[in-house]
Amino acid sequence: QCSFCQNHSISQVRGCGIGGQEAPPERLVEMAVDQGCRSISCTYTEPTVYFEYAAEVCRLARAAGLYTVFVTNGFMTEEALDFLDGTLTCANVDLKAFSEKTYRTVMGGQLRPVLDNLEDMKRRGIWVEVTTLVIPGLNDSADELREIAGFISGSLGSETPWHVSRYHPDHRYRVTAATPASVIRRAVAIGIKAGLRYVYCGNLPGEDREGTYCWNCGALLIQRVGFTVRENLVSADSRCSECGAGVDGIGMCGGA
Repeated sequence: QCSFCQNHSISQVRGCGIGGQEAPPERLVEMAVDQGCRSISCTYTEPTVYFEYAAEVCRLARAAGLYTVFVTNGFMTEEALDFLDGTLTCANVDLKAFSEKTYRTVMGGQLRPVLDNLEDMKRRGIWVEVTTLVIPGLNDSADELREIAGFISGSLGSETPWHVSRYHPDHRYRVTAATPASVIRRAVAIGIKAGLRYVYCGNLPGEDREGTYCWNCGALLIQRVGFTVRENLVSADSRCSECGAGVDGIGMCGGA
């Protein structure tokens, strides 16, 4: 992982007593089924780092009727997606900037493969969501945020959720102060203006835009606080309970 994405990452925890144990893919799937989970997510540490293991988890999970999720930087080959074909249900992909220069100098990667993979995932029927960690002075200009929102809307579709997350200094990336809440709210407004149906605030607990709103009538459908769902008003057939518009998502009533 690059220093950019290591701000407040569980993968970097040191000395807090959180242990681990060996768990073959079969055991993980058994545990998920036994505990009534509906999905398994490969996250926090980039799943392509342990790709063979993650791919086997996905294969077994799908066979057991579970949904599968990658939370990833999206920097992978077409062959990797071929290998996952039919076993990966969803992907939340970090689109860290919309500048090749930023990708090369800060992340040590490239932008174009990430964009290509996002489009490829969409073509393969994987449910795609995009996350952008907004960092002052790096990717927070209105122009760059408009470029990101425009790409999502134009190349992935207006139903694609965009999570706009607030940066705070941590671990090895402490070059600036935390992102002002006003910048996150501005990014949300940019996404909505670009035609995106579901734009979310991240790392701002208590914000209205933690929830899911109907793209047609504006009714609050899923109320969230942090990782907790307080209320879910999406109908059983994944429609707005107020106006009847379809709610985009996968795996549960609505769930976008």
